Amino acid sequence: MYELTMENLVLAQGEIAAPALPAEGAGGGATTGDPGTTPDGNTGAANPFGGNFIVIILVMVVAMFAFSMIGNRREKKKRQDLLSSIKKHDKVQTVGGVIGSIVEVKPDLVVLKVDESSNTRITFSRSAIQQVLSTGPGSSSERDS
Repeated sequence: MYELTMENLVLAQGEIAAPALPAEGAGGGATTGDPGTTPDGNTGAANPFGGNFIVIILVMVVAMFAFSMIGNRREKKKRQDLLSSIKKHDKVQTVGGVIGSIVEVKPDLVVLKVDESSNTRITFSRSAIQQVLSTGPGSSSERDS
């Protein structure tokens, strides 16, 4: 009896080839009975990565996770350095977009002067400072934002 497999199917654009029939003496004559398998149990489909596909994917996921952790740690350290280095008379911008000059620095709070003419002062959490726009007088180093 002739068994229909993917190898025997003919595409409209491909060449017409005679179906390959197994030789009488090949493989000892024992078959598994499963369509698409050879007498030794292989399906005949070649894995392009040689069986290490899952290992490669796992290594890539671990590498992406590690690089993400390193980047987050670097950004957190940079932000901590910025917040610890702010001082009086620095011009800063908050996460809400308010721009002002630091009047007073407390451990967890910062008082900003946002209007010179009316002497308006607003108290913010220190963590609300997004960037330092310019340093106060007497500081020779410029900060890049």
